[in-house]
Amino acid sequence: MPIAPRIEAPKSYSPGSSTLAIVKRIFSVANIPLLIFLSMLTALGLLIVYSATRDSIDFSFNRQVLGVCLGVVLMIGLWRLDYHRLAGWVIPLLVLDFILILSPLLPVIGYEANGARSWIMIFDQQFQPAEPAKIVTIVAMAAIVSRFQGKLTSGKEYLKCMAILLFLLVALMLQPDLGTGLVFFAIVFSILLTGGTNWKWLSITFVVIATIVLLILFVEPVADLLLADHQKKRLLVFMDENLDPTGAGYHLKQAKIAIGSGGLFGKGLYNATQSTLGFLPEAPTDFIFCVLAEELGFVGCITLLALYALVIGTSFVVAIRSDDIFGSLIIMGCVGMWIFQILVNIGMTCGLMPITGIPLPFMSYGSSFMVSNFMAIGIILSIWAHRSPTKRRGA
Repeated sequence: MPIAPRIEAPKSYSPGSSTLAIVKRIFSVANIPLLIFLSMLTALGLLIVYSATRDSIDFSFNRQVLGVCLGVVLMIGLWRLDYHRLAGWVIPLLVLDFILILSPLLPVIGYEANGARSWIMIFDQQFQPAEPAKIVTIVAMAAIVSRFQGKLTSGKEYLKCMAILLFLLVALMLQPDLGTGLVFFAIVFSILLTGGTNWKWLSITFVVIATIVLLILFVEPVADLLLADHQKKRLLVFMDENLDPTGAGYHLKQAKIAIGSGGLFGKGLYNATQSTLGFLPEAPTDFIFCVLAEELGFVGCITLLALYALVIGTSFVVAIRSDDIFGSLIIMGCVGMWIFQILVNIGMTCGLMPITGIPLPFMSYGSSFMVSNFMAIGIILSIWAHRSPTKRRGA
């Protein structure tokens, strides 16, 4: 007698398990916490920049929004790109890096502003090539150092890294742009430090850099050779703010007044008198933190620092969960860049650091600057999205 085929009952459908799978899939390719913290930080930045530029004829809030939009587009493009492919592009990346850094020195497209020839002018639009060059430098240096798998013990290779850094610094000092040069040093130092470089070499390099800084501060012929007049005044004011009372000293005093007058909760949005009445120079750019402190007070400052801590902390998590040391070093370069800029910018507004013109990440006015910050986020998201399946399951 023939046996009837066995028909299994269909498996019960569980909407909950399906939804959970979708959520896990989303989190495996998109770091949602990072995107949320980034959105909050960007929104706060746009709000304060709008307040600082709404009555200005020198700054355009629409240009800042355009910079954010362009940055988001590039962020998504880098997010979709598999970052592993960049590891083999060291030479092309270095060539691109040198072209970007040197382009402001070209006679046709180079453009000078605020005493520095750091911009290029294309179709009546200003652009600062050093900003995307920061991201190119991060990727190139991470690719070089990652080849040693966390233990860079070759003196020859270390000197090659120093030669690249020296070329970038010299090119930037020719513009002259001391602040951006210091950011590049922070980037390279962060990557070398976390890439397992010999501590003796790093210590010697740090001593050499510190010696050069001291010579600039205290030996006038060296300062005359390496710095422009306005840069020398900024360093002198850092040591004695009563010097240059109508210039750099005045700027520092007004910055302190703006921060102190904010109190606990601030004067309220659009009520900052130091920036709106013209007492605070370069309020939307170098001194944007002062505008935030005056309008939103101590609470606003703590909120900003908390958002920075969340973005940087989440980036650290991505570095730990990265597939390889190449991805981790890229993130450490980005984090080193952000931490250095945050400490120096906020420190200089409080008189704890020399005024160097280093902007505040995701806050300061500048479309080129915003684009570079979003590019960094895009690569971090790519590192998160292109993890191995085993690490994704642990997300």
